[in-house]
Amino acid sequence: MLFPIFAAYCFKMDKKRPQILITNDDGYAAKGLRKLVTLMRTLGDVVLVSTDEVMSAKSHSCSIRERIYVRLVHEEEGFKEYRCNGTPVDCVKLGYQKLMTQYPDLVVSGINHGMNAATTVVYSGTIGAVIEACMNGLNAIGYSLFSLDPDADFDHLDTAILEIAKKVLIEGLPKGICLNVNFPKRCEEPMKGIKVCRQAACRWVEYFKEQYDEKGEQYYNLDGTFESDDIVPDTDLWALQNNYASLVPTCFDWTAHSQIELMKEFENITIDARLRDTKRETMDSPVSRSPVSHVK
Repeated sequence: MLFPIFAAYCFKMDKKRPQILITNDDGYAAKGLRKLVTLMRTLGDVVLVSTDEVMSAKSHSCSIRERIYVRLVHEEEGFKEYRCNGTPVDCVKLGYQKLMTQYPDLVVSGINHGMNAATTVVYSGTIGAVIEACMNGLNAIGYSLFSLDPDADFDHLDTAILEIAKKVLIEGLPKGICLNVNFPKRCEEPMKGIKVCRQAACRWVEYFKEQYDEKGEQYYNLDGTFESDDIVPDTDLWALQNNYASLVPTCFDWTAHSQIELMKEFENITIDARLRDTKRETMDSPVSRSPVSHVK
């Protein structure tokens, strides 16, 4: 393949280094985040805005009434690291609006400990950050590993992460589109490649554990099991189960476009009470109830 050589040539010849904003939802100390920082610093100048705490399943939540604090914890040539008490979306908002001197050329989120594939992506703080960037016209990628191990091995992802990021930096992404990339955990066989695919359907079969705190007050913990009957070759779940990276083009337009024409009949519903009463009076009038005579 010539692309890696071509990409390296482009970056070498470009005197202006790309500006890259990084965040995650696993907290500042997460091994996956540190791997992503190391990789992105080979491509450009990096500003990292990470969360103080784990923010898994925060989705697209942002802080409206809460105070958001952010502090610079490290700075060196081509790299600044901030920590924030807010959500991953807060980190993106603050990053490009207040902490960077220019809009980033790329926003990356991750590398998440745990997959963000199938419809579980709607819960993801990692992808919430990516969607936030995309909504504001920024190129954005979310990276996740199919492993919850806090000490997971990420070294087999280096080439794929870098080549995907380089391609986006060079070519950009279509308006309103971001990338959700998931990787299988390391196994004996090398990863087979990348599959561009759709998000599989799935659901969580949930249950609440009833527990009691030290004061005797009852509380609940949510738990559950993951289920899917949509593991077919064009889905991200199939790709991961077959040792491929899955790449799902993702957007923030949740409109069911295929249903718009089919649901036009809803426009016939009368919502003005005066018009509804007029129609009722017409239907109840003696003329409307009289039989129709057919005169030849």
